[in-house]
Amino acid sequence: MLSRYTMYRRRPKDAPPLPEGIRKDTRYATRHLLRPTAGIVEAYLSDPTSAAWRTFRQQYLALLRERFREDRTLFDELAELAADNDVYLGCSCPTKKNPVVGRCHTYLALKFMREKYPRLTVVLPE
Repeated sequence: MLSRYTMYRRRPKDAPPLPEGIRKDTRYATRHLLRPTAGIVEAYLSDPTSAAWRTFRQQYLALLRERFREDRTLFDELAELAADNDVYLGCSCPTKKNPVVGRCHTYLALKFMREKYPRLTVVLPE
């Protein structure tokens, strides 16, 4: 199963428990294959409007398609790992600047993985 969870710099007392399973940090400062680039994140967060989200979405999905086309090995490995384990993609969203979890790159990454690996169980956030 592949899903997401929220990462905190300082975990609040009322935060839900960490998910049991394998947690992967996919924020832009990491080297994870699903990370967005700093530039597209910074552009979106500087003006988090619906129009900026559409631009972010287009750029991020194009980035994933390019990475997949160039070398799908890491995507296949992630799908295989998630087929046998509960794997959670971590990000700091929702945040003050981006309060809607559906406007997080992890949401798009989950949809991308569901499209590329239709047999994989992918759980989207509510």
